[in-house]
Amino acid sequence: MDKNDIIAVLDLIGTMLEIKGENPFKVRAYFSGSRTLQTLEEDLGTVIEEGRLGNIPGIGKALTEKIETLFTTGELEFLDKLKASVPDGLLDLLEVPGLGGKKINALHKKLGIDSIESLTQACNDGRVAELKGFGTKTQDKILSGIENREAYAARHLWWDARRVADRILPGLQALPEVERVEAAGSLRRGMETVGDLDFLVASSNPEPIMEWFTQMEGIVEVTAHGDTKSSVRFEGGMQADLRVVPSEQFYFALHHFTGSKDHNVRMRQKALSVGLSLSEWGLRPEEEKDSSRSKGTVEAHSEEDIFKTLGLAYIPPSLREGMGEVEAAEKNELPELLELEDLKGCFHNHTTASDGRNTLEEIAAEADKRGWQYLGVADHSKSSFQANGLDEARLEKQVQAIRALNESGSFSSHIFAGSEVDILSGGKLDFSDSVLGTLDYVVASVHNGLTQDEETMTSRIIKALEHPNVTMLGHVSGRLLLKREASKMNIQKIIDAAIANHKIIELNSNPMRLDMDWRHWKKAAEKGLLCAINPDAHALPHYDFQLTGVNIARKGWLTRDHVFNTRSLHEVKEYFG
Repeated sequence: MDKNDIIAVLDLIGTMLEIKGENPFKVRAYFSGSRTLQTLEEDLGTVIEEGRLGNIPGIGKALTEKIETLFTTGELEFLDKLKASVPDGLLDLLEVPGLGGKKINALHKKLGIDSIESLTQACNDGRVAELKGFGTKTQDKILSGIENREAYAARHLWWDARRVADRILPGLQALPEVERVEAAGSLRRGMETVGDLDFLVASSNPEPIMEWFTQMEGIVEVTAHGDTKSSVRFEGGMQADLRVVPSEQFYFALHHFTGSKDHNVRMRQKALSVGLSLSEWGLRPEEEKDSSRSKGTVEAHSEEDIFKTLGLAYIPPSLREGMGEVEAAEKNELPELLELEDLKGCFHNHTTASDGRNTLEEIAAEADKRGWQYLGVADHSKSSFQANGLDEARLEKQVQAIRALNESGSFSSHIFAGSEVDILSGGKLDFSDSVLGTLDYVVASVHNGLTQDEETMTSRIIKALEHPNVTMLGHVSGRLLLKREASKMNIQKIIDAAIANHKIIELNSNPMRLDMDWRHWKKAAEKGLLCAINPDAHALPHYDFQLTGVNIARKGWLTRDHVFNTRSLHEVKEYFG
């Protein structure tokens, strides 16, 4: 295990000990050990190899042994026994927002709660509100969290769904009976979350394809196995559906099973307006729509042929949401959407100085590897203590290190010195103006008080946007997809304030955030809002998240002119200057 994996294990142990009601000093030892590792700037492997781990304040002999065991073997007998001693139902309660070890212990000890079901019943009976330290608001919040948890279980992050699809598509493509194959549905449209995976195959011999599909590795249930359609469910709950159609129907079916309901309705209306009937089976004269063997059926050798026949410009899959794309295609006014290759760098990235997994030098090398012109370092500020946020002295040291790195010429990418500065209560920033003035740029973000009312949160963010040293607003809504709802705020007022104060709003491309939501970007960009697509990277593989950011930008109708990090290094330096 690496350092961050071990930190997560120590936190889990502390939480499970809290659930069991263990001695508070014992519990605190694990949480303290976790925080100590978070602030360790040296390489953990080197510290362990040199036998210095036990000399670090906050890490005693017992903790040293456990950390060294986890680091070298990735396993820990103590952890396995502890997990076995805590009922599974109690661990499930950790998935409910707002419930930690102490509250779960109180619920279990005083009300006998041992599952999501018994917790729901206790809330509905009003018994949770009567407990000391809970109350009606906490009870309502728990019920809301349980409801969201059930809804979230039916969907999956686009990033996770794509990884499953990337395992299935090559296998289908390799089958000799497969003439064409594509993933369709919300995955192809680049939606932030996906229900089921939809695969479409063109073939005249579907039987062996169905056999292969229903016998894939990792399947826990075959929910349907037909001649031309089958459905399977994988570990983790994701379902995949496969349809096989004749080659001549493939592109009509691909269009139908890609578009949203609203898009498909609008396309059928467009077809009728020119005397045609459009369905998954084909495009034919409207008067012959009930004929299965119509000689008037239009041929389509690509999706482009379908749009062309209807007098429309080609509509990319990401825009097929029924939000004006057909009308724009009629007038040939669709935008030239942003491409991943247009990005020349990014600005919201973390290093080992706060809660990142890689050093300054390592992320600079990664920027070079990706051919980027620049990269911004924006480690957390001091109030984000849980993320080992930097105080003024540590930030100054980091800025000096970044300046020295650029002067050394060791890397072709330029590194900008920034900070992800907490927006505190009332919109105050976590650093003074004099400190902020030493930075190239500032990402201002909310990390606490996420449940404030709409008026308070809106004014808090706008106050930060009015600060002259703020460059961009990070993950505006604070949502975590399938885990935490967005904070209440007037997003239009915030967008208008950003434009009025010449601020950028981030499109955070972490697959769990994708924030600001794509539904706001088209109108915001038309009003003049500038976007920065940032991965919020905490490890080198996280830079791949830029792909999800581009997907969402495309859904928001964004072009390269709308996105700040399509600009050259010279242009970015001028902007920051």
